[in-house]
Amino acid sequence: MNAMKQGNFRKAGQAGFTLIELIVVIVILGILAATALPRFANMGGEARAASLNGARGALASMSAMAHSRWLVNQQDAAAGFTIFEGVTITYSTAFRSGYPIANDQVGPAAGVTPADYAYIAPSTTGNANAPDTSATQVAFVPNSVANVPAGRTCFVRYTEPTGVNRAPEIMVEASGC
Repeated sequence: MNAMKQGNFRKAGQAGFTLIELIVVIVILGILAATALPRFANMGGEARAASLNGARGALASMSAMAHSRWLVNQQDAAAGFTIFEGVTITYSTAFRSGYPIANDQVGPAAGVTPADYAYIAPSTTGNANAPDTSATQVAFVPNSVANVPAGRTCFVRYTEPTGVNRAPEIMVEASGC
């Protein structure tokens, strides 16, 4: 009873954590964070790779729909262009394939916009932060890696058709994402 009067025991109405209990909880949270963090560290790269695959699908859909319009609408075929999603799409005349040429309009027509992707023009070479493109290619790099060397290995590339009965090649490189 003497010990209670001296304050060695908690009073019945007093609540809270001791300093040791708080330190133990902080240590446990630290251990959990250290084991979980590596699992989430590469989620950005996986998200960029998934985004590139989505952009690839959008470019493929846009080129297929533009080609369908070219086949059906002889006025578009004769003019060499069409308005697609509010964007002027120019058709390839090299092989009269009816697919869009590689220029700055294929991205916006497919919904691959500057808000999300950096546009890499045809005949771009030697850029340390962007993939090389030929005269018949354009590429799109996610803005999050557009100004760093990872941009050379994290992109989607649209290549014009190389023959009469050939579709454009749309390739994703995601090794550096």
